[in-house]
Amino acid sequence: MKPIEVTETTFRSVVVESDKPVLVDFWAEWCGPCKKLAPVIDQVAEEFDGQVVVAKVNVDNERNLGAMFQIMSIPTLLIFKGGKKVEQFIARGSKTEIVAQLKKHL
Repeated sequence: MKPIEVTETTFRSVVVESDKPVLVDFWAEWCGPCKKLAPVIDQVAEEFDGQVVVAKVNVDNERNLGAMFQIMSIPTLLIFKGGKKVEQFIARGSKTEIVAQLKKHL
């Protein structure tokens, strides 16, 4: 399954109300490290299909969401569980790091 593009309008239904942990990738079109991370995020979405929801937030289009979660640099990944943020980290492109963070919340 591909990551779900989330907007301010859909954030609640996709992320907060999810019965599964949610990995949210805050990214932007112009961000080199974000583009490098995109295939890794796709792989994680594929591998954890059914266990985890993977979502993406374009910070240029969704400035309010970026501000709400105090996203200072991208790519930043957040993990939500039970509607609450349980993890926040700057993604360095390592799938191993992302998977390790996710597994703590499965």
